[in-house]
Amino acid sequence: MASNIPSTPVSYQNDDSQSNHFAFTAMTTLFFIWGFITALNDILIPHLKAAFELNYVQAMLVQFCFFGAYFIMSPIAGKLISKIGYLKGIITGLCTIALGCCLFYPAAEIGVYWVFLAGLFVLASGITILQVSANPYVASLGKEKTAASRLNLAQAINSLGHTLGPIFGSALIFGAVVQTEVIDAKSVQLPYLLIAAVTLLIAFSFKFLHLPTIASISESPVEKKAVEGSIWQQKPLLLGALAIFLYVGAEVSIGSFLVNYFTQNDIAGLTEKEAGDMVSYYWGAAMIGRFVGAYLTRIVKPSYVLACNSILAMILLATTMSTTGHFAMWAVISVGFVNSIMFPTIFTLAIRGLGPLTSKGSGLLCQAIVGGAILPLIQGYVADVSSVQASFIVPACSYIYICFYALYTAKWRANSIIMDTTQRVEGNS
Repeated sequence: MASNIPSTPVSYQNDDSQSNHFAFTAMTTLFFIWGFITALNDILIPHLKAAFELNYVQAMLVQFCFFGAYFIMSPIAGKLISKIGYLKGIITGLCTIALGCCLFYPAAEIGVYWVFLAGLFVLASGITILQVSANPYVASLGKEKTAASRLNLAQAINSLGHTLGPIFGSALIFGAVVQTEVIDAKSVQLPYLLIAAVTLLIAFSFKFLHLPTIASISESPVEKKAVEGSIWQQKPLLLGALAIFLYVGAEVSIGSFLVNYFTQNDIAGLTEKEAGDMVSYYWGAAMIGRFVGAYLTRIVKPSYVLACNSILAMILLATTMSTTGHFAMWAVISVGFVNSIMFPTIFTLAIRGLGPLTSKGSGLLCQAIVGGAILPLIQGYVADVSSVQASFIVPACSYIYICFYALYTAKWRANSIIMDTTQRVEGNS
């Protein structure tokens, strides 16, 4: 079911607009917030696994509830934003995040795992509201041909949040365990209350911002033909939704297992706190890669960059599964760098040429983020029946499809240009 995101279609505005630059800066704050919170799950999972004595599948319910909210809440978030507008929607999303964070306090007090999961669902619902509005909004703040570059830059700020989140969580959560020598769920209370306070402060700040209004979309002659009908008739969009599903699932699955993977004696033999700190390198590599990608996708066709990165991801995962020691550790960390450009590139390739269907198309793509809920469970099952190292075959298979999608969009785009040129020649004759 497609999401009814704000019915106002996206327009690509002038890159030199001062208001666009200010709006972009403000919106990157939101990218940082949800990156920071999402990365904390990589610390939360091994901690709750130990505190509640869970197996890998049970521990991965953290990601299931978190990313399951994207699928359930995207249509609701779209309808909400269409009624109250982007600015009020952003404030509502931030307040919802704060509420979810506050639920961690009673969850830790009573020591019930499902209350943590409920808090994660509420928290992720707030992030969903931000995601549904922010991705197409940032894409619209400038020229269409630089939309992928713009989203890569915003995602680089998102990766900065991902990089700092594990350091923050490792220090306050695993650090508390080291001091007390007791694995207790209560050590998560302070970090999540601090996040709640910060998000409320930012929500208050956004109340006084005046963001540019998104007008109707501008269509290029090459892509005009693609806007007719429903989103279910747009093959690049549907294939792109599956690519988003598999990419998010792969990225989240890898990050979710890093702490447990790095503590194994045949890999790195680190303590949980040391392993938690190492997770930041995985997300830090993605941050660096997104800054590089923001430039690279301006001079190389994004579909070709996507294809090359997906091949490299498969090679790195094959390496970590077939080796041991620090070499295996750094191989899987390096996947973060090649992951970097995938989400924004797939997103812009999938919505390209949708015209008035752009809002609904972006809603479908946001729902596809539910891959982050499904693939970690599958990898958790493989880890339970075999090993954590062998379980990386699950994300490795995802990159095979992403490579196919990259090559498909390159071919589809080329055929569209040829057909359009032919039609123009016939029309002029």
